[in-house]
Amino acid sequence: MTADTQNSDSAAMRFEILKGALKDGVAARVGRLAFAGRQPMETPNFIATTSRGAIPHITPDNVNKHLQTAGAYMALEDFIERPQQYAKRTPPIYEAPTTTKHTTRLHRFTAMPQSVTTVLAARRIPAVPSPMGNTNASISVFTSTGFQVLTTKEYLSAVEALTPDIAIPLADLTHSTITPNSKRALRMAERTDEWMVEWFSSLSESTSPPRTSTFAPVLPISYSIQWEYISRLAEDYLPTGQLSGLAIYDPDLLPDLAEHCPDLLPLPRLSLSNPPTPHHILRQIALGVDVFALPFINALSDAGLALSFSFPPPASSLSPPPPSSSSSSETGTEGERTTNKLLPLAIDLSHPSHATSLAPLSPGCTCYACTAHHRAFVHHLLAAREMLGWMLLQVHNHAVVSSFFAGVRAALLNDGEPTFDDAARRFALAYEPDFPEGAAERPRARGYQYKSVGGGEPKRNKPAWGKLEGEEGTKSDESEQVGEKSVGA
Repeated sequence: MTADTQNSDSAAMRFEILKGALKDGVAARVGRLAFAGRQPMETPNFIATTSRGAIPHITPDNVNKHLQTAGAYMALEDFIERPQQYAKRTPPIYEAPTTTKHTTRLHRFTAMPQSVTTVLAARRIPAVPSPMGNTNASISVFTSTGFQVLTTKEYLSAVEALTPDIAIPLADLTHSTITPNSKRALRMAERTDEWMVEWFSSLSESTSPPRTSTFAPVLPISYSIQWEYISRLAEDYLPTGQLSGLAIYDPDLLPDLAEHCPDLLPLPRLSLSNPPTPHHILRQIALGVDVFALPFINALSDAGLALSFSFPPPASSLSPPPPSSSSSSETGTEGERTTNKLLPLAIDLSHPSHATSLAPLSPGCTCYACTAHHRAFVHHLLAAREMLGWMLLQVHNHAVVSSFFAGVRAALLNDGEPTFDDAARRFALAYEPDFPEGAAERPRARGYQYKSVGGGEPKRNKPAWGKLEGEEGTKSDESEQVGEKSVGA
């Protein structure tokens, strides 16, 4: 089955559903998302999350050599600063010249390979909560010099200057784990609706056709509160070709969209819900999500964890355990210990048990890190806090996630046995529900990486030394001196 988005007359973006089935309105599907001049993205798939325009620990040349990601999520707040002494200074990214090799300012300034699809939003994920809050005319963004307001007009000007492939308009989000009450949720829907009207009105007034596709945000509140906003998307902006996709903050809303706004079903769906594990990813794929932004990859690499899951899971993972006098016997080394029934989602390479191991980071992995190095080398790099250790883990972890999605697509395309649903059930039975903690020393943290909430956060790394009496050290590692206090406005 093939379906094109409503803006098929534009050469900027094309989305095809290669295989899908409607079951209660939503179901897993296989597709292809393509932009002019970019590498086509087979879906379901994921995009890398960046920090200041770069995938952490990976240089642009290594993105080409060793990563299989076809897209990158970037945040405007990473490139701008709050006006201080020089109130009218133009952010350098707006003055970056384009070349034949990098045809957009965003690619040029970040040195991102031209084949990578760029997604631009106002805020990073997960976003740092703002003490300022949003207003009726703007949201609060967290720059490297503090919080500042950003209006739709300013953000649209940034999109026109940087020309990302996908732009996510402003949304009134709380960026909090606390569910907003009905009054706050209604305000979120009304503000977002007003900002979308302003967004598309500005696009209509433009004399040149837009080179950026708009993915409208779907808020993480109940459908009954935002139904008017979503109906406007389907009735006003979809027929005109201005709406190219949906940015979903709560995939559980997809069944409601399918029931009440079926015209939106052919659009590509980008999940910005930050799923914490592959179990959550599989559930969202079953709901019909096409593309994922996955911040947990960067966090796990920083923690010294090497991903070790695959889809479908190994056939031996569900074999009956050998007879044992203990009902909860364990196998594996301390760094990858698990029960007879469950496999670990990741291996903690900082554990001493890997100090002399010549095994690859994950059994059966064919990435550069696993074929050229072994666990003992990465363990040494983590102990010495060498950047190469985190770089190798990033290469490996991105390769594992790429292979995971390739397995998902193969299962969805398979008309025989096992089906995707069967493989997903086997995966849930084979692997532990959560990632291990990870005891490695984290990379140096800077002020803009810290949360703005008060209360004093614990240090990420242990103190460099302690007192002779065995009390807690009086001086922390130098890497924790920067940004130790909460960053405010």
